[in-house]
Amino acid sequence: MIRVLLADDQALVRAGFRGLIDTAPDLRVVGEAANGGEAVAMTRDLLPDVVLMDLRMPDVDGVTATRRITEDSRLTGVRVLVLTTFTEEPDVFAALRSGASGFLVKDAEPEELLHAIRLIAAGESLLSPQVTGAVIARFARSEMPDEIRRPEPPELALLTAREREVVQLVAAGLSNDEIAAELVVSPLTAKTHVSRVMIKIDAHDRAQLVVFAYQSGLVTPGPYSPRSSRRES
Repeated sequence: MIRVLLADDQALVRAGFRGLIDTAPDLRVVGEAANGGEAVAMTRDLLPDVVLMDLRMPDVDGVTATRRITEDSRLTGVRVLVLTTFTEEPDVFAALRSGASGFLVKDAEPEELLHAIRLIAAGESLLSPQVTGAVIARFARSEMPDEIRRPEPPELALLTAREREVVQLVAAGLSNDEIAAELVVSPLTAKTHVSRVMIKIDAHDRAQLVVFAYQSGLVTPGPYSPRSSRRES
């Protein structure tokens, strides 16, 4: 059973999510928080598998709450899935850097939300295409906050050419199996490459790799086209 904590300042929104999540036989809502401070306290008390975190909340915002949860050594098994109604959410990368495992917009289809919870609980990462596209657009307009525009990270020098390519493919949204097909290697080899990169740059999940890809310059604004796609054109 996947245990879920809801964190949103709107009671009606929480009620809607609870009604949906509780219909799934493998999911259960264990608590509701009306702000980030309550979310952190309830997470420490209830130890849910996944926290659905709104970004804009009173008292303590979602980014701060996410950071407090992910930095707490007692909560290493808790994953945070951020939900937003903003397709140009300026806090997207800040929340990712704070440890969120993925993003989904609130108007996603019900099955998308249930799938996202299961994916996050299984240790994967998820980035909503709408939110990811908006973030890339902000990079293109050079409007990212100063704390996100940083010099080339020293960890980049630790990566081999193949590992840099793997980071680009992860940032393009490819799974390990798709990366394997793209690079013409086995799925196990692709998984090993991803794991080694995560160790080298101290990333705790694939979402962190996406952040690194943009901050390091391995991915630049504009659509990324894997080689397989170019071969088909």
